[in-house]
Amino acid sequence: MKPQMEETEFWVGTFHGNHDGLPAKVTATRDDTRPEPYAWTCTCGASRSFPTEHDVWPTAWRHTHPTRFDRLRSWAARLFNARTAR
Repeated sequence: MKPQMEETEFWVGTFHGNHDGLPAKVTATRDDTRPEPYAWTCTCGASRSFPTEHDVWPTAWRHTHPTRFDRLRSWAARLFNARTAR
């Protein structure tokens, strides 16, 4: 099922995967009324926009399929934030 989109947005693709140990779904869209027409939005709340469709695919894929380095960096950030919050 496609997410609810604005009238000017067109669905381009969907990526399923996970990050931070939780399932994630990224939806890529195109909207010619924006300065950067291509964008993706994740169910976690993250989003990015790009001038071309070639920039959307690698970042959306990596967001839902993080590398080992991405997972290590995310773990270290959570650990650091937990310690500074005390």
